[in-house]
Amino acid sequence: MLDILHRDRLALRIHDGAFSSMDLTARHPRTGELLSTVKLMVQTLAAAGELQRDLQRELTYDGLRAAEAKGNKGGRRPAIPVDKTDDVRTAYLEGRSIAALARAHQVSRGAIRTAVVDLLPKYTAVDPGAPAPETQVVLDMPGKVADFLRAAELDNAERAALDEGQAVLRGQGYTLRVTAVPAVHRQLLDRCQVLDGTAAVPAQRKARREYESRVNGLGAHTGS
Repeated sequence: MLDILHRDRLALRIHDGAFSSMDLTARHPRTGELLSTVKLMVQTLAAAGELQRDLQRELTYDGLRAAEAKGNKGGRRPAIPVDKTDDVRTAYLEGRSIAALARAHQVSRGAIRTAVVDLLPKYTAVDPGAPAPETQVVLDMPGKVADFLRAAELDNAERAALDEGQAVLRGQGYTLRVTAVPAVHRQLLDRCQVLDGTAAVPAQRKARREYESRVNGLGAHTGS
């Protein structure tokens, strides 16, 4: 980023504190390299930011472990309370549509589909020549990918799938068990394409490759 700012002749200055007015893009007039004091400041700021992120991650893991010890599942609570799930499933079997159930319980259609996922028909197309609609599948999303996507701009279906995912501890980290149709999994994979870039840390790039392998393992599905 500093190279781009230098190329475009833009300065990045600190306005407050002991290092007020320091230009973080300042370079030696002969060598063109960052000044030694600037390089030290940039490295210090980067290290402080990484420390803060690591501390937040450690606190998150500690919280997940404490919740698991108490018998609580990680992740966001289901949109449909457990005591209402049987009513939803019964109503669906009696012929109520997913849209009607979503309106009645004031939740998204994705939440209703999650509650009745094992009851959904694998093929409901009226036209014999039409492609069958996609059915929901469960994939484990690496925690580093999930952390990145939570801060990204997602559409309603993507956000619902992420919010309704269940966190599962994996050693020092965790995975998010996401239930969605293959098209949504592929959309989420596209959203984290940036993690393949040089700005991402190696662990993020590795996590994205793992998720990409799982999504590609779904095979060639087509949406309807």
